[in-house]
Amino acid sequence: MSDDRLIVALDVPNALQGLELANQIGDAVGFYKIGLGMLTGGGLALANELKAEHGKRIFLDMKLFDIGATVEAAVRGLAQYDLDFLTVHGDPHVVRAAKQGAAGSNLKILGVTILTSLDRGDLDDGMIIPGAVSDLVVERAARALAAGADGIIASPQEAAAIRALPEAQDRLIVTPGVRPAGAALGDQKRVATPASAIADGADHIVVGRPVWTAADPRAAAQAILTELADL
Repeated sequence: MSDDRLIVALDVPNALQGLELANQIGDAVGFYKIGLGMLTGGGLALANELKAEHGKRIFLDMKLFDIGATVEAAVRGLAQYDLDFLTVHGDPHVVRAAKQGAAGSNLKILGVTILTSLDRGDLDDGMIIPGAVSDLVVERAARALAAGADGIIASPQEAAAIRALPEAQDRLIVTPGVRPAGAALGDQKRVATPASAIADGADHIVVGRPVWTAADPRAAAQAILTELADL
């Protein structure tokens, strides 16, 4: 049985390439993330196929943000597909609406705190209030959890602080921005290795480019799983 702490991001252009990649990885990985980049390339169809025909767990990374009624309607529509995780922005009104839309399903709503590609300079450009990025992430996490989020998306650098929150008891922490030692950072700015992310309290790590750009994606995924095996 695969170790579902590893979620592989299928950040390829379309569903055909995503399915080919999943087939290359085979039974080594049981959990996949499909995001906005593939949405117009058949991403939702691929999510359904991997779930229904291949028995994979699916994390749909849509990062929804809109007025409450629209978020609720969108989540209600997505919940019918029996997927596992869905991201929304961690603003309390968005989280509450998403939870209403997911009512009666097993879909877990994960609140996004601050994207792992952003640093303080980026937040200044966006006119976000002053303060250390890590402090803002933890505060946004606490508010999203208080609003009912099933879990939080945050960088591995904030995982330990979020895990220490009273609101985080029995909730999920999912960390993108994970890079095996020696891997290129790409556009990620707040990163950690797979083992350190899990050790700091993450339930799941999301790894994309280090797997799907590898000459042997299955071997790349297995190397990460080996790193996690003793944790």
